Amino acid sequence: MALGLKCFRLARPALCSSLAALARPPAEAFLKTVSGKPSGYGQDMARPAVSSRHFATKKAKAKGKGQSQTRVNLNTALVEDIISLEEVEEEMKSVLEALKDNFNKTVNIRTAPGSLDHITVVTADGNFALNQVGQISMKSPQMILVNMASFPECTAAAIKAIRESGMNLNPEMEGTLIRVPIPKVTREHREMLVKLAKQNTNKAKESLRKVRSNAMNKLKKSKDKASEDTIRLIEKQISQMADDTVAELDRHLAVKTKELLG
Repeated sequence: MALGLKCFRLARPALCSSLAALARPPAEAFLKTVSGKPSGYGQDMARPAVSSRHFATKKAKAKGKGQSQTRVNLNTALVEDIISLEEVEEEMKSVLEALKDNFNKTVNIRTAPGSLDHITVVTADGNFALNQVGQISMKSPQMILVNMASFPECTAAAIKAIRESGMNLNPEMEGTLIRVPIPKVTREHREMLVKLAKQNTNKAKESLRKVRSNAMNKLKKSKDKASEDTIRLIEKQISQMADDTVAELDRHLAVKTKELLG
């Protein structure tokens, strides 16, 4: 009997600890149990779990942004009853061709008689190209002549148009004859021509935006002829065509700038 009591006394502390652990809330019991572990291990185990979200890094975003979008290539014949994409494409090409023609005729280091042909002369009777109201010729490599004998009343307007053409020209009047000294090829003259090329390119982009806007407006009026998905595809095709043309305009400007600056 005495031996049994002695064993009970020895086992009593362990038994009380076990009963106390069972009586405590699970979380408290868990934390107390963990606190007895080696340093580092307990803190990690006791720390509550936190849900994590995976965000794309800047590098990953840049990589995704650089990926080319899927291009649309509609059969123009299938949507011809909705809108003529061929006509839209031709109008956009005409904008590009007009800029190329402008570069060849008016944005050159060496000013030639032909570069004055399409300068617009504003008169009381309307707007006319310079070569319609005057006879343009090359007197020497340094001088262009514009004979206004056929339309002497337009002489003052022609001088104003030449001076404001953006070609850095300073015409001089001698009766009905206009003398146009050709500027020397200086660095300043080259930079002025680059500025003119950029202005003409921006004007071409404005014309291109009008073509795109007109095409989109025409498409909106034809929405009852096709499904929403088809209309969206056509819109994407038109925007794609416009973007391609802008890229070509910028490419020609870059080539011209390099040519002018040497």
